[in-house]
Amino acid sequence: MALFGREAELRVLAELVGHPGEHRGVLVQGEAGIGKSALVRESVGAAQASGLRVLTTTGAEAEQNLAYAGLHQLLYPVRAGVEVLPDPQRDALRGALGLAEGAEPSAYLVGLATLTLLAEEAAVQPLLVVAEDVHWLDRASADVFGFVARRIEVEPIVMIATLREGEQSPMRDAGLSPMPVGRLSDEVAAELLDSVAPGLRAEVRAQVLQEAAGNPLALTELPAAVGDPGGLDLMLPLSDRLERTFTARMAALPAPARTALLVAALNQSDSAAETLAATGLVLGSAAEPEILTPAVEARLVELGVGTVTFRHPLMRSAIPAAATFAERRRAHLALAETLREQADRRAWHRAAATAGADEGVAAELERAADRALHRGGAAAAAAALEQAARLSEDQDRLALRLLRAAELAVESGRRDTAERLVREAQAHDLSPRRRAAASWLLSGFEDGMREDVSRVAELAELAGSVAGDGHVEPAMRILWGAAMRCFWSEPGPEIRRALLGVADRLPVRDDDPRMVAVAAYVAPFDRGAHVIDGLRRLAGVAGADPETDRFLGSAALQVGAFDLAARFSAAAAPGLRARGRLGLLARALAVQAWSLARVGDLVRAVPVAAEAVQLAQETGQPFMHGLAMAVQGEIAALKGEHEEARRLADEAERAGLAAGARPVLATVQLARGLASLSEGRYEDAFADLVRMLDPADAASQLALRAYCVAELTEAAVRAGRADDLRGILHELEALAAATPSPALHAGLRYASAVLAPREEADKLFRAALGADLTGWPAERGRVHLAFGEWLRRQRRVVESRAHLRTARDTFDALGWVAWAERARRELRSAGESSPNRGPDALEKLTPHELSIAQLAAEGLTNREIGQRLYLSHRTVGTHLHRIFPKLGVSSRADLGRILQNLEETPYR
Repeated sequence: MALFGREAELRVLAELVGHPGEHRGVLVQGEAGIGKSALVRESVGAAQASGLRVLTTTGAEAEQNLAYAGLHQLLYPVRAGVEVLPDPQRDALRGALGLAEGAEPSAYLVGLATLTLLAEEAAVQPLLVVAEDVHWLDRASADVFGFVARRIEVEPIVMIATLREGEQSPMRDAGLSPMPVGRLSDEVAAELLDSVAPGLRAEVRAQVLQEAAGNPLALTELPAAVGDPGGLDLMLPLSDRLERTFTARMAALPAPARTALLVAALNQSDSAAETLAATGLVLGSAAEPEILTPAVEARLVELGVGTVTFRHPLMRSAIPAAATFAERRRAHLALAETLREQADRRAWHRAAATAGADEGVAAELERAADRALHRGGAAAAAAALEQAARLSEDQDRLALRLLRAAELAVESGRRDTAERLVREAQAHDLSPRRRAAASWLLSGFEDGMREDVSRVAELAELAGSVAGDGHVEPAMRILWGAAMRCFWSEPGPEIRRALLGVADRLPVRDDDPRMVAVAAYVAPFDRGAHVIDGLRRLAGVAGADPETDRFLGSAALQVGAFDLAARFSAAAAPGLRARGRLGLLARALAVQAWSLARVGDLVRAVPVAAEAVQLAQETGQPFMHGLAMAVQGEIAALKGEHEEARRLADEAERAGLAAGARPVLATVQLARGLASLSEGRYEDAFADLVRMLDPADAASQLALRAYCVAELTEAAVRAGRADDLRGILHELEALAAATPSPALHAGLRYASAVLAPREEADKLFRAALGADLTGWPAERGRVHLAFGEWLRRQRRVVESRAHLRTARDTFDALGWVAWAERARRELRSAGESSPNRGPDALEKLTPHELSIAQLAAEGLTNREIGQRLYLSHRTVGTHLHRIFPKLGVSSRADLGRILQNLEETPYR
């Protein structure tokens, strides 16, 4: 049937499928019956005519709880290609699709495998990937499709997805261009109605036009119902009125056809064989395809080769709603019997047929949850466990299943569901250990950011209580959750001491990495010496366990050991990538970027921060996204990109303000202070930075406030605020007496030299340069610059030049534009000119390109780079073709030399 009034949409879709590789795809959105599927059909026809291969999947409400059901449907035609994927991807995808046994696959590895498979297929023949009704896709499949959509760059792949208006789906944030489809104009609606029902009486025609209000499905389906005086209830929404027309049409069918139609509606697939077999069980005699002929004639279903499909999803949902529970129960039991070899689908049908408690069915669902979890379908497993809890006969099992479901909801990022399940579990008589589990379960969300800080005290007490009952591991997890909250918020010194007391009483070794990290988060200064000693011992085994390395990197950040923080975080990244733990990878990268920026290594910090921003957003971590974006703002300020620094700081602040995320707001102020320093606005810089040290300010974070001493000193001295600074330094010196924090001591050495009287300054500058600053090039460059400036003011001009020259070369290599220009100005005043610094790779390449270039320079193949960065190897190849001419190189060996020269910073 021709489409009416969709010329604009069809032009966009024709352009899309006509030029695969130039556009990522579209998300077609609109109300039920608006014509989304009709647009897809036209696009599929156009794509096939243009030589594209089409892969399709359609979300079905009945399949929402079957992990990777939608992905299985999409990839079935290209399943042979799975076997030639790289081993980790092949194993993940085979495990997700239930084709092999193995370890639980990461959803992101499954996504990378899907992207690689599609890219390989597209290299042979361009692809159109269609995902209809994505609001009904199982969550695991929807996450994979969103992952793939975000990474389509140069591959000849086009994606079209359809989403019902008002529904939620991960595809909303997948980077597809939105295509809203609205109702037809009055003129076009009348044209459509006259084409499908040309003989309507004038008054009926007018009523249909009024009631349909431009909805194409209503225009084609309402004419018959309007003729029946009782056919329409004008108080109902349009979708409900349409469903009534479908059920009325069904009521006129013969009883066997109605039974077959109900079975088809409840089935989780379009298999005609399954529908007919189950219908035969209900009727007590074999059912042949002809049983559905009346439904076809009534325009409710369509029969294909081995398939029975409903003409519209509203038809599929209307039919079960009109049946009695007894009728639905018989149909579900028949389907369960038919699907004896498909345990998961059988379990769900048996559950749907059960009205009261039934431990046997509950156990089946629990086993289905285990299988879903084994395939990486946490959301599907949670749904199965929740339903199993509803059917549980034993109260303890009921509570345990609810808590397991809640834990998986936390893992899936579904906070509302997790909170509801925990509340339901707490309504039952729980054992002490179950109560403890319920209490700390929600800690996985945003590190408690939206909780009252009194919650930290409750967790401390709970950890002590659980430990007192002999449950050390649960107590350790609760303590860790409480310690994390001390980073994001400020519970106060009394609660911090209470947490330390619990930690000290736990029968866990002091050198256990978890205890080292807890001490760093809770008492970064009081326990600083213990933490740094532990970190240095543990650095020798970095790389053994990525999750341990990740939180040790965070611990090192708390105590100002930025070189160790960068080292541990870098060691964590490969393992987290390999396991597909992108949520934890985003955290490790954010810490690594923060630390690299602090020591001045912008070459490495730029791509790391960019990836942290992307992954934090993709994995639903708003505060980590804000933190990484604030680090990008800091980097932009150091590079002299002041407008960009302010934009990033403002955006990061919006992410952190609502919940008072102190590390985000502190880093925002650091970025702003650096931008003001770079521009020579020293009073503004002092005002920006001093907020980080005011405990009453939301931008103050206990640990981070001590790690901008050099910047604060520079701003204060140049703004004429040295006296204000001295009181601040006195407080920081008291903290430094308790901890060997490298960042704090480096900052205080700088401040002491800059503020010293003339007769002491020379000795203090030389002492600052004599300190071990290996791996801290920016700090050494800052001291050389300040010393050179001081020497020139003392008329020791010849001496000053060597220090100013070193500062210039260091800041040039680091990309610190404003500081390098200051050194040049001072050198000119000291009688020495400086060549202008030309742009290097840091300016020529985007962060994404720089990351690819660095990996290529290390000798990784395109496939290996793609696996590291979760891209297709073809995308990597295209980027390298763009990178080579930008840098004026023609080989990976030349690329390696360019980047090696860039990274050979003085005093690294």
